[in-house]
Amino acid sequence: MPAMFGGAAAEAASLPSPGDRFSDRARALFYARLAFLGIGLGVLAVPSWSAYIGATGGSAFIVYFTVIAYSVANYLLLEHPRYGKPLTFVTLNLDLVALSLMALASGGLRSPMMAAQVMFTIFFALLFPRLVTILPPFLMLPIVARADLIIDGHPLSAADVFLLVFYGVLDAIAAYVLVYLNTRDQRHLRQLRALSTMREEAVITEERLRLAREIHDGLGGTLSTLIIQSEYIFRMAQDEALKAEITELKTQAEEAIEELRRSLTMMRRDFDLHKALEDYCARFSERSKVPCEMRVVGRRRRLPSEMQLAIFRTLQECLTNIQKHAQAHRVDVKLKYDGDLVSISVSDDGVGFDTTKKKVGHYGLVNMMERARKFRGTVDIQSAPGAGVTAHVSLVIPSEGSHVAVMPTEG
Repeated sequence: MPAMFGGAAAEAASLPSPGDRFSDRARALFYARLAFLGIGLGVLAVPSWSAYIGATGGSAFIVYFTVIAYSVANYLLLEHPRYGKPLTFVTLNLDLVALSLMALASGGLRSPMMAAQVMFTIFFALLFPRLVTILPPFLMLPIVARADLIIDGHPLSAADVFLLVFYGVLDAIAAYVLVYLNTRDQRHLRQLRALSTMREEAVITEERLRLAREIHDGLGGTLSTLIIQSEYIFRMAQDEALKAEITELKTQAEEAIEELRRSLTMMRRDFDLHKALEDYCARFSERSKVPCEMRVVGRRRRLPSEMQLAIFRTLQECLTNIQKHAQAHRVDVKLKYDGDLVSISVSDDGVGFDTTKKKVGHYGLVNMMERARKFRGTVDIQSAPGAGVTAHVSLVIPSEGSHVAVMPTEG
């Protein structure tokens, strides 16, 4: 692959995915927990700190080692595609439970531990920026206030109400700013991905156009020279059998150059699939003297260039087989648009064949199946001896925004 292709693809791959962003932020949460656990270890080790926080007795050790256990488990399963996010959300809520217990043991809303509540609100907003998922830290405030009221048995004072409102406002500001910034970053990231995709398509388009020019000037020029030389030799030849061979050679060269032009045109935006199919059916009728009627059913849609090529090659393969083997008197071609599906059916009234018998070396059918598989399509061949053949190929039209590189029209 040329360097410019690799550069565009590498640039698209370098943009962070939502999973990477979550993992980075969840690791930051783990490191924050480590810092709190370090402070907790000091509280457990220094008696005056334990008394100030109210972390006395065996329950403080139980809470401390429980936090260690679920923090380590969360970190180990952080990258798990199924359990990573749910476990992080559960452990964040467990952090709030542990914080609530410490706050209630050291003064309720007036506890110095309540300052950490805003930090956990920030982590909720960073990791789960949705309205429902950031409710737990907001609910912690009235829960602590109510539990403190039940434990102490006195009504909320004006200072308690102020702290409740104050922490609530801080939580709201933190959540709003982080959710807003996250939404803006996601929007910018989508724009960057779209621009990166457009750039990659432009690079591929430019390379295709360059290759098309080289093929047209090289192979196209060689075929044109062959046609001119065959005409010159035809005029010089005296033997009728030789003239017939030269005429056949010239016809094959003309068909080859026409196929080359059609293949190059198919990669351009101005390629008309329906006209190309109709023209090919008309040429088939002219060559084989077999009537070939084509019709289009459904609302016509603009198809990706590669899908147009697959449909055209399908018709080409079917008509080639009919001309060689079918001994048909009539051929019907139907191109049908049906929602997200497009299908082409080619039917003849020829000799048919037994579909239960495998044909060795029948690469045309293999190629049709490979093209259909590329677009999540199917190939169905219906035939019986003396009953003709119907080939039906159905393809799934890619959704808007799928990566399909096509050639621009030269002005």
